Amino acid sequence: MQVILLERVSKLGQMGDVVDVKPGYARNFLLPQGKAQTASETNITAFEKQKSQLETKNLETKKEADALLGKLDGQTFVVIRSASDSGALYGSVSPRDAAEVATSAGFSIDRKQIALVKPIKELGLHEMSVVLHPEVTATIILNVARSTEEADLQASGKSIQDVAAEAEAEAEFEIAELFDDIGSAALEEDNDDDQVTNAPVEESEEISS
Repeated sequence: MQVILLERVSKLGQMGDVVDVKPGYARNFLLPQGKAQTASETNITAFEKQKSQLETKNLETKKEADALLGKLDGQTFVVIRSASDSGALYGSVSPRDAAEVATSAGFSIDRKQIALVKPIKELGLHEMSVVLHPEVTATIILNVARSTEEADLQASGKSIQDVAAEAEAEAEFEIAELFDDIGSAALEEDNDDDQVTNAPVEESEEISS
């Protein structure tokens, strides 16, 4: 199926290009989102008449996207979720979740702008792409944690596995110290018993008859 692109579409073409696409891709994505029109003679002629207007509009929206890019790119947003001790989430974090936390932080982002390579199903720091314009894409980071304290640790570079390992090492150290204290106490007790056993016995005075 041939369509004429009304804007730049990644891996497909630039505005004004007539390209061949699968009918399903056109009907389900390109046409309903206003990214393209069927490449009929009528639509091609209409595009040529509106081309300058479309290009002007494209420049305006790109300028707005560039301004937003400067504020949004590299931002980190915290998402609190329940998870197992191994870090596996009870569920997943979706583009909708990413859009909601970004919007609550003051950025107007739609979930359809979030490009998710694969579902987020574990705790940690995850990069996501936000398509602000066909020619402008920002990268944000989702800090998925079970608490704000855990999110702070992850932001500092520690994973929950690191924290768990540190806690385990600390517990083992405390147990070792406890056994050392018990051993020392037992040794002191043995020494005290030895001192009592080896103490000289005073001879009792004989009573003269």
